[in-house]
Amino acid sequence: MKALIFHGPGKRSWDDVPDPAIQDPGDAIVRIDAVTICGTDLHILKGDVPAVESGRVLGHEAVGTVHEVGPSVTTVRPGDRVLISCISACGRCRFCRESQYGQCLGGGGWILGHRIDGVQAEYARVPFADTSTHVLPEQVGNEAALMLADILPTSYEVGVLNGEVTPGDVVVVVGAGPIGLAAILTARLFSPSRVIAVDPAPRRREMAALYGAHLTLDPASDVVGRITELTDGLGADVAIEAVGLPDTFELCTRLIRPGGRVANVGVHGRPATLHLEDLWIRNIKITTGLVDTYSTPTLLRMVAAKQLDVDGFVTHRFGLQEMQEAYDVFSRPEESGALKVALFAS
Repeated sequence: MKALIFHGPGKRSWDDVPDPAIQDPGDAIVRIDAVTICGTDLHILKGDVPAVESGRVLGHEAVGTVHEVGPSVTTVRPGDRVLISCISACGRCRFCRESQYGQCLGGGGWILGHRIDGVQAEYARVPFADTSTHVLPEQVGNEAALMLADILPTSYEVGVLNGEVTPGDVVVVVGAGPIGLAAILTARLFSPSRVIAVDPAPRRREMAALYGAHLTLDPASDVVGRITELTDGLGADVAIEAVGLPDTFELCTRLIRPGGRVANVGVHGRPATLHLEDLWIRNIKITTGLVDTYSTPTLLRMVAAKQLDVDGFVTHRFGLQEMQEAYDVFSRPEESGALKVALFAS
């Protein structure tokens, strides 16, 4: 089969590799019907995730059809159309029993495209298939389902829920890429009084407004001054960092009021300065996290019921064999206007 292979920082190829096979009784082999590229994949290619070894098949967001299952699998069967979660869960360890699947001690967590071969391929081996896949209802198409593999649960859990968004809050989302847009969309579920998006790209600021931001700001402007003015000198209640750069994290810590919350979602490859000399006295709460995907069933029901509109996230579509071109487009959003790309098997 063909797959996207990581060959070290800055190097990738679309190559022939052996077909995956059942290795453990709980495995499923899934034929990939639709797949997307994540910003985390770009971080891997930049060398920001050194645990990813050369030769790894990348990717952790896909929808597919179950081709084969191991003898222990009971909840999915060949022919089922499934969402492959970006997080795998053994279902038995302490963290899985606490719904912290991202911290799984039994061989799960974020492993696809990280510690084992991922889903940017024609077929993929999915460990712990009973607890790491979701059978899709007919009313949720493959393209919409792709948004539930990672970006929606990540923004919702690590951004909105960790940030403790409540009715009436002023919420600032720094970064209006896919994660930031999903954070705007899901923050609106909690009736904040104002959602403000900060992004340098005019097109992404336009998309932020479409997804529910009341105001969009260019970071080249006086963002701190504007938000201070809008909040009677206090600052925002919640700042969600959705980029993964030192400057954007530090901006978030300057935007919030005393007692405010900073929810970091971005993947950081470089150190960021934590200005405790300013923050210690202001009762600031800072959270970080890897998505656990415990919210995926809830979000899936909301998408199926048309309570969450994920149309518009995918801006570019390709055939699976056009993986290299899709990476080129996705990695140049300033030029291409790409948010999410989707690749479909023929």
